[in-house]
Amino acid sequence: MTPTVGVLALQGAFAAHVRILDWLGVATVEVRTAAQLERVDALILPGGESTTMSMLLERGELIEPLRSKLSGGLPVLGTCAGLILLSSKILDGRSDQHALGVIDLEVRRNGYGTQLDSFETDIDVAGFDDPFHAVFIRAPVVERAGEQVEILAKVDDNPVLCRQGQVMVAAFHPELSGDDRIHRRFVDSAGY
Repeated sequence: MTPTVGVLALQGAFAAHVRILDWLGVATVEVRTAAQLERVDALILPGGESTTMSMLLERGELIEPLRSKLSGGLPVLGTCAGLILLSSKILDGRSDQHALGVIDLEVRRNGYGTQLDSFETDIDVAGFDDPFHAVFIRAPVVERAGEQVEILAKVDDNPVLCRQGQVMVAAFHPELSGDDRIHRRFVDSAGY
């Protein structure tokens, strides 16, 4: 059976992730239900609005199935809002917002500012020969990274690409860069 990467498709930039995975020749499924989540061997949590995504996960009865899959070692890539949801603590989140706690990061939503403060920059990524063009849109800031977290890239001394075990997170939107190297790294690390 061919491994399948799911892309959480409740809200946000999920279609761009699906296009990159298709380009890489990876079987994908857009995940909107617990039954669809059960079929995947790895998962991408895309950018979007983290409080809305948290609410939609709860409304769709996906929180507990997602927690279960993640605690079982499901490889996951979280970008922007996905990073926020996967973190251990959201410093400025709503009281009903979920932090799934699978990567030891404390994050601040929109830490770089409003939509007007969005920016693009080239970053040096550990293991890449050339810089990666990163697109930051109302991006979160990592305020603390635990000892087990590997920091793969920084902007102004702030971690923006991190990994802990089977969890990889980016404060930016690699799906908007025109560069598939981060997705390829995730797919490779997931054992494809």
